[in-house]
Amino acid sequence: MKIKPLRMVAAALLVVVAGCGGGGDNPPDITQTQIFSDSGYDGDIEQTGPDSAVVTQGMGPQVQQVFAGIDPASGDEFRAFLHFPLDTVPGKAHIDSAFLEIYVDDIQPTNAVIPVRIELVSFQQPMVATDFDRTAQPAIAYTTLSPRLGPSDQGKYVPIDVTDLMNQAQRLGLADFQVRIMEDLGPPIEGLFTIDDSTGSNRPSLAPLLTVNYYF
Repeated sequence: MKIKPLRMVAAALLVVVAGCGGGGDNPPDITQTQIFSDSGYDGDIEQTGPDSAVVTQGMGPQVQQVFAGIDPASGDEFRAFLHFPLDTVPGKAHIDSAFLEIYVDDIQPTNAVIPVRIELVSFQQPMVATDFDRTAQPAIAYTTLSPRLGPSDQGKYVPIDVTDLMNQAQRLGLADFQVRIMEDLGPPIEGLFTIDDSTGSNRPSLAPLLTVNYYF
């Protein structure tokens, strides 16, 4: 049974989906958990030169967003990192589906069409500059956003199917679902997008959200 991801007002809310029988030819009971990203661990890394980078981690009064893509003003590349604790997903659960929802505050330039790559990574917190590097910090699995991120996505929720990534995280027994979000690099495309990571009253409606549907 596939369940559309729904944005709720509380994190890690467990919902038992009614109408699904167990055993025989009936589909299994599906349980849904919704997990907000951990704003204390979310952040981004800006590569400012061949051997230099700026790490920004932890949301607060002055930092309410993370960035990904190539800044058209400076040419610097940003990679965003989101951290979701998986304590509400039992270790023996089978993953039916998983969706990541992000709210895109801004895209620069406004007409940019950006290929986006989402990578499952696993690293010790806090972040360090080498987490930017895909060789030093290789991806466990990845997916790409289809269609590409474009002007029509600004000011909207963008859902991303991360079922394969969540299956890998579950198979490996990862305690956290950590993703690196970046431009899917081919020929460089200037385009920087902003992911809302509010910590105030808007957090329940705007913060990054992972929805996982699982069964036993």
